[in-house]
Amino acid sequence: MRWSGQLISGNTDAAEASASNPTQPGLFAASETVVRTFDTPGFRGATFYEVHAKSVLNKVPGSSPMFGWTINPYRGCGHRCVYCFARQTHTYLDFDAGLDFDTRIVVKVNASEVLRRELARPSWRRESVAMGTNVDCYQRAEGRYRLMPGIIEALAGSGTPFSILTKGTLMLRDLPLLEAAARDVPVQLAMSIGSLDESVWRTVEPGTPSPARRLDAVRTLADSGLGCSVLMAPILPFLTDSPEQLRATVAAIADAGARSVTPIVLHLRTGAREWYYEWLQATYPRLVPRYRALYRDGAYAPSWYQDRITSAVREYAKAYGLVRPKAPAGTGTGSGVGPIEEPNFRKVGNPTARAAETQPALWEEDENEN
Repeated sequence: MRWSGQLISGNTDAAEASASNPTQPGLFAASETVVRTFDTPGFRGATFYEVHAKSVLNKVPGSSPMFGWTINPYRGCGHRCVYCFARQTHTYLDFDAGLDFDTRIVVKVNASEVLRRELARPSWRRESVAMGTNVDCYQRAEGRYRLMPGIIEALAGSGTPFSILTKGTLMLRDLPLLEAAARDVPVQLAMSIGSLDESVWRTVEPGTPSPARRLDAVRTLADSGLGCSVLMAPILPFLTDSPEQLRATVAAIADAGARSVTPIVLHLRTGAREWYYEWLQATYPRLVPRYRALYRDGAYAPSWYQDRITSAVREYAKAYGLVRPKAPAGTGTGSGVGPIEEPNFRKVGNPTARAAETQPALWEEDENEN
């Protein structure tokens, strides 16, 4: 393990530390880290670092209108999305943002136990908690480690509302728990589906369920009564952004019964940017100059491009009747609540916030609707 700069003093355990604050106390307990590999097709080539976390509730910096707290039971992600903005966070553990992020997965094996203690504190105010804002909590490793059932039960049992954003159809495994939780607290669910193009999907998100399977999951959640929003994300310039592709994707999302759709254009932060360009050079080399021109000013596509995509998706969503219903009085399922966003999207003074302002939630509640 190459975590020597972030070890808890006096032992050999890994500690999460901020790159901007290398003196931050370690968050992993003083017990031996277990390193595992599994000789099964789904996990071949991956290494799992089983750690005991000291804390799992993370306060979101700044002010967010959507949520103030997050939980990330894993670090690194077997979904291997080449564009993932969270890649750079793996360097805080002295891993790299490329292959290590895909294959070296940190697992907080005691997440539910620690969470129960944190939620039991008198100071806990039962603020909304978001999951899936960094790496996917329903990535393939969750099928083996089963951390989410305990987390869902702990949140619901404490009266804490929560949201989940995922690409993982494994969320359906926990459907009975989610239905039970929604009877006690507001629960918001969202699936990320950027396009229907399977040729692109196979190389850009190689560890994820197919778009068709994710649409089936949206349909199952809609039929259950819980409902599910869709983040049409990311939309890849020159690959999944043609009018025909956008229309087909919105039509499929509407047909699956999604509560709402929100388009998010690809953004390329440090770590993800380098890995994405390497993939682009190997897979679609002719597009590299066009990408460098489009993203020459930073991590975000220019506002004119984002506005064009948002307007197109808005038009198609209206055409297919995809509008957000109002929340029935007294329900706890989060109906009518806007799509889940990354925690820094509204941070004042942050370039991320300015970029996000060009991609608002598409559908506000119509005051004239019954």
